[in-house]
Amino acid sequence: MLRLITIPISHYCEKARWSLDRAGIEYREERHIQGIHRVVAKRAGGGMTVPVLVTEDRVIPESEEILEWVDARTPQEEHLFPADPSERAEVDALCRRFDEELGPKGRRLIYVHMFPQQSLVLRYNGQGVPSWEQQFFRYSRPLAQRFISHVLDIRPGVEVEDEAAVFREFDFVAERLADGRPYLCGERFGAADLTFAALAAAVLMPPQYGVRLPQPDEFTPATRDLVDRTREHPAGRFAMRMFAEQREPAGA
Repeated sequence: MLRLITIPISHYCEKARWSLDRAGIEYREERHIQGIHRVVAKRAGGGMTVPVLVTEDRVIPESEEILEWVDARTPQEEHLFPADPSERAEVDALCRRFDEELGPKGRRLIYVHMFPQQSLVLRYNGQGVPSWEQQFFRYSRPLAQRFISHVLDIRPGVEVEDEAAVFREFDFVAERLADGRPYLCGERFGAADLTFAALAAAVLMPPQYGVRLPQPDEFTPATRDLVDRTREHPAGRFAMRMFAEQREPAGA
């Protein structure tokens, strides 16, 4: 059985989880809280981040590599990456852009919003993790928050920069879709669509995500406003459509 090591709410982990689920590939997800995930990932043969996919013959420590591994075991008509080299280069460039810009900025933005909402954090953060990890997180929240703030370089005012960066990426996607194309790279759902939707989920909170996410009416007014504005944006509507059409509802 394949092992997928994750932080359950992580949007990079959702990217890998979505690709495996879509391909019908069986795996066992091993969920861990922030911080402890580093120890587990290293022990499994990965680095300091998740997702990590452990197969019978190799360890795959990056979400994009996991998508490629899944494609190699999927019928051609279901591939996420095109075979044509020029088309593949376009898809790779988009995925890289979203991985490097939208993913980190959206993650940091939502952490800043969620830190003051501790009851929601405790309710949703540790779904499916070992019970001792959940208890550890519950009683060491200040330590966990300092750890996350250090790793993500959270500092006063950074959420303003990150929100602007997220909406720049949304504007970029909306402009690309303005010609009426159904997907980012043409007529078929692919890696760029999955990557954008998964990474945008940090601020969209789609109900079809691989674990349960809080919904707008549970948030403070400021966070509800952020989620509403991203969902109303053309790129946000596109990402929500990708989840609705291409992702099964969360079973967790």
